[in-house]
Amino acid sequence: MQISLTHFLVVGALLFTFGLVTVATRRNAVGVLMGVELILNGANVNFVAFNRFVASAGTHPLDAVSGQVFSLFVIVLAAAEAAVGLAIVLTIFQTFKSIDVRFADLMRE
Repeated sequence: MQISLTHFLVVGALLFTFGLVTVATRRNAVGVLMGVELILNGANVNFVAFNRFVASAGTHPLDAVSGQVFSLFVIVLAAAEAAVGLAIVLTIFQTFKSIDVRFADLMRE
């Protein structure tokens, strides 16, 4: 049995779906951040899979690495998001002694 593009797309869709469910159901800010990371990793799997199975057939030399380059940009974006998100979580915890995201709305007052 060979692993095809469909297998990778199913794994990427599952990661994306698990991330959406996690973001929608968690009230804990760290859990929400983990869900966002799952969503981004699902997109990364799709970038690399499409690059491997579709774009590598192109004639341009940069077609062979374009999916990996996009994936690296997403990883850098995820690292920046995690740093900013954790800073916000620490601020919420310092203010309310809880990391429940429902309290974040009270910070506007």
